[in-house]
Amino acid sequence: MAPTTSSGPEPSFRESVDLMFNRAVTLADLSPGLDEKIRVCNSTYTVRFGVRLRGQIHTFTGYRSVHSEHMEPVKGGIRYATTVHQDEVEALAALMTYKCALVEAPFGGAKGGLRIDPTQWDEHELEQITRRFAYELAKRDLINPSQNVPAPDMGTSEREMAWIADQYRRMNTTDINAAACVTGKPTHAGGIEGRTEATGRGVQYALREFFRHSEDAAKAGLEGDLDGKTVIVQGLGNVGYHAAKFLSEEDGAIVQGIIERDGALWCEDGLDVEMVHDWIGKHKGVRGYPNAVYVEDGAALLTEECDILVPAALEGVINLENAHRIRTSLIIEAANGPITSGANDILRDRGVVVIPDMYANAGGVTVSYFEWVKNLSHIRFGRMQRRAEEMRQNLIVNELERLDAYLGENWSMTPHFKQEYLRGSGELELVRSGLDDTMRTAYQAMREVWHAREDVGDLRTAAYLVAIGRIAMSYRTKGL
Repeated sequence: MAPTTSSGPEPSFRESVDLMFNRAVTLADLSPGLDEKIRVCNSTYTVRFGVRLRGQIHTFTGYRSVHSEHMEPVKGGIRYATTVHQDEVEALAALMTYKCALVEAPFGGAKGGLRIDPTQWDEHELEQITRRFAYELAKRDLINPSQNVPAPDMGTSEREMAWIADQYRRMNTTDINAAACVTGKPTHAGGIEGRTEATGRGVQYALREFFRHSEDAAKAGLEGDLDGKTVIVQGLGNVGYHAAKFLSEEDGAIVQGIIERDGALWCEDGLDVEMVHDWIGKHKGVRGYPNAVYVEDGAALLTEECDILVPAALEGVINLENAHRIRTSLIIEAANGPITSGANDILRDRGVVVIPDMYANAGGVTVSYFEWVKNLSHIRFGRMQRRAEEMRQNLIVNELERLDAYLGENWSMTPHFKQEYLRGSGELELVRSGLDDTMRTAYQAMREVWHAREDVGDLRTAAYLVAIGRIAMSYRTKGL
């Protein structure tokens, strides 16, 4: 039974997205009816297909939802989970629309899902299922480089994306842009460096940008930078793992708690994220990990005191039941929809700053955009300019070396300067640079609205207003 308060029952994930949208749109200046056009989901296709496996035909149910085609192609991941249903897919598609608008990725929003437990099938069986699902979608142009471009999501990875891309090529043998039909592929199959880490890296860049603005950090009762800040991460999947790894190894944050499905780990001095990740890979959970305190009720750690809480798994983990007991001053939503609408209101009233999902986890779609552009341009990023950069920088180094020889012991170059400075920007460096710039500019657009308007009480509302404004502008240019 859903938790309730005096204001009513806990809304569903889709209802939460609509409630948050509705709250923001009342503050936007839109022409009559345009708010409804932006809010509603354009279409959802449901497919039921059979695959002969283990001596019989198994029937699977999948979805592909297109929320908005104000820009094309539409973009959004495909998730594999037994909990996949139409409302969830449509809510995630809506978030993708707003997310792409916020970070200025030129896509409409979409999402896909297949109701399946991927752990119950071996690799060859999963390939057969994935290829048939891709066939059903591609023959209806629900996978297409210029119309609908999927990506990995929960339960899928670059492996599944490679299968989908190959299936599309088999069906469209003369399409020179076939590699762009899906993103999140392995690098050897048309993918891009930095895509696997992208969402977690984006969380890191989002927090760095937040702490660059002392006024914003002060709203959360924090100061300085990320060094020494205590962190609890819920979910050590791809996003949570990379976010925790980068924050601890590169920014000096202390990851004290990690919550997983079978419990949680706690260490006041900080957990070794890499060791925990390896343990989970070998033992399918955190139970038995030797270098921390094991907490059987992992969800209880959500309400433990910390500087930064990072929900990085499923939607709705912070809700009406536990929002009053959250003891952090800053939450960054690495997952989609981890805070329900009702919980969001409670946290805002308590002064907890929430960096919203549509911004915080936009690193994935941002780098997917870079991969799509790479596939359409048919050239690796950095291939044309890297050596030219190195040659120009070598001219400066040569002059510095002459100065070094002239001044002798009175001056010398910093160790490793020459090696580091001479290295031209490769694909990974360019991707990270582009992602960092995207996260900075998107945050600055949000905070400008957050600080400029007294009727905007939080970053989530500000993010929606920025996104809605850009989508509305796009529709106006179409004559709507």
